Amino acid sequence: MDKINACIAALREAAPGIEVTEHEPMCRHTTFAIGGPADLFVMPNTPAQLTQALRVIRQCGLPLLLLGNGSNMLVSDAGYRGAVVCTTELDDVHATADGHLVAQAGALLARVARRAQRAGLTGAEFSGGIPGSVGGAVFMNAGAYDGQMAGIVEKTEYLDGEGELHTLEGEEHCFGYRLSAFRAHPDWTVVRTTMRLQPGDPAAILDKMNDFAQRRRDKQPLNFPSAGSTFKRPEGYFAGRLIEDVGLKGVSVGAAQVSEKHAGFLINRGGATCDDMLRLIELVQQRVREQFGVELECEVRIVR
Repeated sequence: MDKINACIAALREAAPGIEVTEHEPMCRHTTFAIGGPADLFVMPNTPAQLTQALRVIRQCGLPLLLLGNGSNMLVSDAGYRGAVVCTTELDDVHATADGHLVAQAGALLARVARRAQRAGLTGAEFSGGIPGSVGGAVFMNAGAYDGQMAGIVEKTEYLDGEGELHTLEGEEHCFGYRLSAFRAHPDWTVVRTTMRLQPGDPAAILDKMNDFAQRRRDKQPLNFPSAGSTFKRPEGYFAGRLIEDVGLKGVSVGAAQVSEKHAGFLINRGGATCDDMLRLIELVQQRVREQFGVELECEVRIVR
């Protein structure tokens, strides 16, 4: 506790006004609605506060977890022994006169898509239903339907492990399927991303966004907490179809369930624990491996 208290004091001195909470339940900050308390939960309100928070936490020697909207994360029932830095207050999004959209790391992708539509910029429609933030989307090259971040991201400003600001441009992002340069450098922190979009008709853009939204409502279990698609798409297959074909659609472990609507989604039916979800993940992987010889790799990040 001495280290925690010292870190709190240092944070408040280095970044006056920063929000710092002890023992914050992580279930309040993940779309799975699962996770025990974090020792420290820190919410910077500005990029300067973010820079100072990361510097102080590293100097204090505390484990550090970066969090956006918590949409791709399964946190242990025991919580997180260290400091969680949540970027959701860093959510500025604005369009430029030359067809770019600039978004801070904590901005929700739904906000990005809406802002692009209002500015008459097309290319970001795919992101409107992804429940993540810009930082996480760049980190994992998020995508859906006809698009992915790799197709629109032009440059990204980030902090390295020493707190120095740098910029990646174009191919330097090293985007791949659910991959980016940030996965190879976990001490890097996205601050701001610039996306190159194209001029379009706002009404047509809205129609496309509404079509994607309807498809999601029709096919995905949006009425239950989940982390979206739990598994990466195995080459040559669809994870949901494999899971359905081994007879696991609707199967539960505790309050964790393979969705009856879309087998690629593992959902929290209410009160599921991390242990419930992990056991269900292992069951799905085992059955698919045994019947089809296919290894399902988790798309969800597991934080123990």
